[in-house]
Amino acid sequence: MGRRPFADRRAAGRALGEELARRSLPAPLVLGLPRGGVVVAAEVAAALGAPLDVLVVRKLGLPGQSELAMGAIAAVGEAIETVRVDSVLVAAGVDAATFEAVSRRELAELRRREAAYRGERPPLAVTGRTVLLVDDGLATGATMHAAVVAVRAGAPAAVTVAVPVGSPRACGALGPLVDEVVCLLAPPSFRAVGQAYGDFGQTTDEEVRSALRGTAQAL
Repeated sequence: MGRRPFADRRAAGRALGEELARRSLPAPLVLGLPRGGVVVAAEVAAALGAPLDVLVVRKLGLPGQSELAMGAIAAVGEAIETVRVDSVLVAAGVDAATFEAVSRRELAELRRREAAYRGERPPLAVTGRTVLLVDDGLATGATMHAAVVAVRAGAPAAVTVAVPVGSPRACGALGPLVDEVVCLLAPPSFRAVGQAYGDFGQTTDEEVRSALRGTAQAL
């Protein structure tokens, strides 16, 4: 990509919302993956006139190489779903005890963030809904994979993954797991999600809470 197609996450969310609004989606429910995905998801929810909630997913980083995902965890209510990246686990020789230790640590952080973002409000029910899982982009797809597994356990009517940008490989791998993948840009030259954004600064917890409050007040 020679230019950056999206000024920021809100602009990306508006573009994604316009694309999704062209579809007749019955009973849509938008779930944003924090942090940045919630900002994108808020614009999608506004475009569709749909409720918005947060689905906290945590990458399980390889010890010593935390940016490399060896798995991911996600939760819908009390149900915890874990996805393992077997190729990384085997190549790095990660044993079960190490994997479980990282999982426990990230689960504690997952619950902390749920409380910080949602407060006392219970998660919205996904049963029978058309669930749109929204993030600001897909690189490896590991965290989105965990989100899909967690949502599927709640018996939704359909699941769509929706992102402004993603790697062709990640988008292709998620295809068989969901009803539809909507990815506005999947450039062959993909290197990182941030290459599609003019402003890809880190999203704060307060920005996540503000996005959730703003959408709730608008509906």
